[in-house]
Amino acid sequence: MGRISLAWRILTSGAFTAKVTQLLDLASKPEAPIALAAPMKPIVPAKSSRSDAVNLLAALQREGRLIDFLKEPIEAYSDSQIGAAVRDIHRDCGEVLERQFAIRPVLDQAEGSSVNLSGPPKGGKIKLTGKVGEGSPSSGTLVHHGWKVSKSELPVWTGDADSASIVTPAEVEVR
Repeated sequence: MGRISLAWRILTSGAFTAKVTQLLDLASKPEAPIALAAPMKPIVPAKSSRSDAVNLLAALQREGRLIDFLKEPIEAYSDSQIGAAVRDIHRDCGEVLERQFAIRPVLDQAEGSSVNLSGPPKGGKIKLTGKVGEGSPSSGTLVHHGWKVSKSELPVWTGDADSASIVTPAEVEVR
């Protein structure tokens, strides 16, 4: 416990102040044994009632309007109208992913380039496709560089249980 939090607890808790005073009095008498308090239980933050997936979905909707776009019937729009809308969604959702996950390529090489394999891939980092035989391949062509997460910083949900499943609240204009 830090000194400031200890001082605060002494100032704000009468029971704790009495225990500290008692221990200090006992400590000033060398012949008296000091009764140590039971160890304090660590404070465990309350488990959020909202899933991290819903937090991510809410951020993609709030900042990129992704759900609005995906749920909108687009048959009536021209390709140029859809393309114009996608530019903003692409940029804004990409910023959310970068801020929260810092997504990077698994293999930092151009697609179509040659990849030398030192042995069979392990841990799901590389997926072999094509003519995969029983022997260990030594090289191949990079079809997709893959994606990995460099960090994971999802926002912490602070709402109540009743709104835990709400990605975006309904909006009503009052007249």
